[in-house]
Amino acid sequence: MLIIDSKDCENIDKALKKYKKKFEKAKVLVQLRERQSFTKPSIKRRAEVLKAVYKQQVAAGKFEV
Repeated sequence: MLIIDSKDCENIDKALKKYKKKFEKAKVLVQLRERQSFTKPSIKRRAEVLKAVYKQQVAAGKFEV
C-alpha cells in the first residue's frame, strides 16, 4: 500500500505527482504483469543469457544501438 504524506497547503497536483513517482519506484505494475502468466525458470534463464550476450556484442562494437 502506498501512502503519501501531504501537507494541508500542498496542491493536489503535487500530491498526485508524488504518488505517481512512488508508484513507479515500487514497480507495482511490473509485478502485476509478471504474475499474469507463468514463465518457466529455464526460459527466464535463457532470456537472461541472450540479453547478456547481446550486451557483450554491443560493448564489443558488433551492433549499432
